[in-house]
Amino acid sequence: MKDNAYYKDLAARCLMPNYGERDIALVRGEGARVWDADGREYLDFLAGISVNNLGHCPPAVVEALCAQARQLMHTSNFYIIAPQAELARRLCELSFAERCLFANSGAEVNEGAVKLARLYSKRKYGAGRHEIITMRNSFHGRTIGMISATGQEKVRKDFEPLLEGFRYADLNNLDSVLAQISGATCGIMLEPVQGEGGIIAASAAILRGLREECDRRDLLLIFDEIQCGMGRCGKLFAYQLSGVAPDIMTLAKALGNGMPIGALLGGAKTADIFTPGAHGTTFGGNPLACAAALAVLDEMTSRGIPELSARRGEFLRGRLRELMAGCAIVREIRGIGLMTGVELTCPGADVVKKCAARGLLVNCTVGCVIRILPPLIVTEDECERAAGIIAEVIADENELQQQKENQDHNQRELT
Repeated sequence: MKDNAYYKDLAARCLMPNYGERDIALVRGEGARVWDADGREYLDFLAGISVNNLGHCPPAVVEALCAQARQLMHTSNFYIIAPQAELARRLCELSFAERCLFANSGAEVNEGAVKLARLYSKRKYGAGRHEIITMRNSFHGRTIGMISATGQEKVRKDFEPLLEGFRYADLNNLDSVLAQISGATCGIMLEPVQGEGGIIAASAAILRGLREECDRRDLLLIFDEIQCGMGRCGKLFAYQLSGVAPDIMTLAKALGNGMPIGALLGGAKTADIFTPGAHGTTFGGNPLACAAALAVLDEMTSRGIPELSARRGEFLRGRLRELMAGCAIVREIRGIGLMTGVELTCPGADVVKKCAARGLLVNCTVGCVIRILPPLIVTEDECERAAGIIAEVIADENELQQQKENQDHNQRELT
């Protein structure tokens, strides 16, 4: 029988162990729910790490994929790809952008953003102006280039030598960023909301300050909206919350709602910088992925999904705060839209496991932040159920921590 145990054994024997030990084999999904190979149902409040923003198997996206698969699944970028051109038009209409370039993942379009910023600066100012400032606690991908850009030592560790040309500053500290700017700087890159970094939002004041500084020095401002974009924060794009438009923006994850696609969006300064041969990809923007993304955009805009995300996020955080008021191990509950972090005073790995045992999927980032990223179509009832499970599990963990502290105190008294 092909149950969880079968797939766990198969994965252990045949897959590289880079994701650690996994016990649940998910085989089916619908809306905010998924089922494992044993037939058990879960509420999915991770959504493929902010990918399934329209839920699992949304009919409009499934229908678009099936229709496109019957017509044309792939062709080279040596030719115009009709759905790709349509997708570029839609993204430009909905954002600050004037042109787009497509790839397969977030790391790839972030690599493209770095290349675009460096090429813009080299063409205008010559060699030597190539450094990009990124933020500590950031996450931009797993390629060598993007772990070099990522401001987390745990991501970069063991992969030296890294790609040169990145300096790190503190998010929400303009002086820290300004201190890193030099004659070699060509751009500043940040996530409007750090996801892997623990759900930390950049303030509107900081974004305005960075925009002013970039305009003054002719630096390119790059927003990585791979996790926080596509309706997740209450607007279609997170930059729209502050009114501060970047020069370059990257999208991926929820753009295809499960189909691998990344988009590099460029404003007026960068629209014509890439010339033939400067950048390219075999699969990027293929007909199948673009058909899915077009359906995603239609659903997002016609159904008011970003506004729904804002309402559901407020409801969810409100219930979490009510249910966990006075819980000693809860340091902070924060978030924006349906991007929520519950920061604990202790490691959160056991909380994640215990939530899964109760039928709720979440995860833990930076060691102690429970990251909650449900599909944006989640209902209030589903939010209520999830909040109840999280509160119960954290209450149990709080009691265990208090017992441990009491035992440690008694042990110290004895010695």
